[in-house]
Amino acid sequence: MTWILIVAGALLGLGLIGLVYLSVVLSWEDGRTVGLAYYGLPPAERERFRRRLRVHALLLFPILHLMARMSRFDFARVSFRHRGISGPKGTCSKESFERADGYQPRPEDVFVATQMKCGTTWMQHVVYQILSRGDGDLVESGRTLYSISPWIEGRKSVSMEHAPLIGKERPSRIIKTHLPAALCPYRPESRYIYVSRHPVSCFASCADFLAENTGSFAPPASAIEEWFCSDELMWWGTWPVHVRGWWELSRERDNVLFLRFEDLKRDLGSVVRQVASFLGVAPLSNAELERVLHKCGFAYMQEHKANFEMHPPHILAVDAELFVRGTADRHKDVPEATRRRILDMCREKLEGSGYQVEPVGPGGERP
Repeated sequence: MTWILIVAGALLGLGLIGLVYLSVVLSWEDGRTVGLAYYGLPPAERERFRRRLRVHALLLFPILHLMARMSRFDFARVSFRHRGISGPKGTCSKESFERADGYQPRPEDVFVATQMKCGTTWMQHVVYQILSRGDGDLVESGRTLYSISPWIEGRKSVSMEHAPLIGKERPSRIIKTHLPAALCPYRPESRYIYVSRHPVSCFASCADFLAENTGSFAPPASAIEEWFCSDELMWWGTWPVHVRGWWELSRERDNVLFLRFEDLKRDLGSVVRQVASFLGVAPLSNAELERVLHKCGFAYMQEHKANFEMHPPHILAVDAELFVRGTADRHKDVPEATRRRILDMCREKLEGSGYQVEPVGPGGERP
């Protein structure tokens, strides 16, 4: 009995030490990734941080695995609410949402708005390369997209006040946001580009994102579907409410351009020309357009993914895959029953808006 108590006490002590260690690592990790603490580093320093994090993740694996076995993922616990919408803790906070609320847009601001996992990073880079006329040098300079393009309601990017103006013809601040139209800071002189994506593809990409970033804590498919369809839980609001707000705003305001992810996949060149015209820059020459299309292609961005990280590495995802699929027909991988439920929910909430939930291709086909 004595030996049992000794072993139990030792295990309890090790568990407590592990929890303290985990708490210290999480605090260190967060402090090293806020603002430009990570994204502002040169490539070698970013990789050094990643190597240190890998060691901590390896040492903490037993306690993290045990914690995952003992508790189920709870979206409510990892979220907060602000003015009626939910946001993810960590990358965002109530304070960062409040700062976004108080921001006064400037004429040179270009907002790239989407619901999450609908092509945000891609469109940010498209805008960056258009403004740079194909000469944007993120890869050549070793800089990251988040070191020049602020996420207005996020915590882990260059700040709004320190974001550089991009381009010479129309010097612009490229701002990322997932905020719904009703909450996004608005000014008639600013420009807003919204990208929508097939709702079931968005759902599938969200599921990929959660699997990549929660490791053994990953929620089951049923919980992800419940979250995705919930007005209370879904970050930044449900897909149809989010899309409807920006769709209706785009029909009322000529400084709001509404695009579809599927059109970018189908004919990126036409979308690039459309965005260039919307931004008011001179038409791109053939050589400039070729450079933009090359640098904004999936293969190029995948090859240089360290420059386009969507979030800093963390203890559960030191080496998360940043561009899991990026296909236009990702929705086809979702079980038919799930697909039907999501589409029915979206059609119901978009009724009367005039928005076509499933985009129709040039030949009349549905994706």
